[in-house]
Amino acid sequence: MKYSKASLGRVFVVRLEDGDIVHECLERLAREQAIRAAGLIVLGDADAGSRLVAGTEAGRAEPLEFVERVLDEAHEVAGVGTIFPDEAGNPIAHVHLACGRKDSLVVGCIRPGVKVWHVMEVLVVELVDCTAVRRFEAGLPGFRLLNP
Repeated sequence: MKYSKASLGRVFVVRLEDGDIVHECLERLAREQAIRAAGLIVLGDADAGSRLVAGTEAGRAEPLEFVERVLDEAHEVAGVGTIFPDEAGNPIAHVHLACGRKDSLVVGCIRPGVKVWHVMEVLVVELVDCTAVRRFEAGLPGFRLLNP
């Protein structure tokens, strides 16, 4: 386990609108408002065609092959996430959503592209005095791991 300490900063109440791509909007907000790090709470609706990564095909087998799920219809969503910078200072949103419709549930990371259906709400809680950074590390290609 690795950790560091941070304090709470500003709080942003965000309404994403129809067709917005969730991670792109959150990263743009972070750049525009100079948010270096934040915690996120998300709820609303994801549109058909939204894509999520839902684990790997064969567990720990290498090379890692990721399972991508595509929503066939609009789904209700609830999720959590973070924003931390990469080594170059670019904000990177890491958000996982649970997406439900009728008796179907898909859970995964939004990085491939989740599109808002009508509206999505995000509570962005800024973390200040935070030194955490996302870095590529050997052993997990394609991942920027959190280094507190």
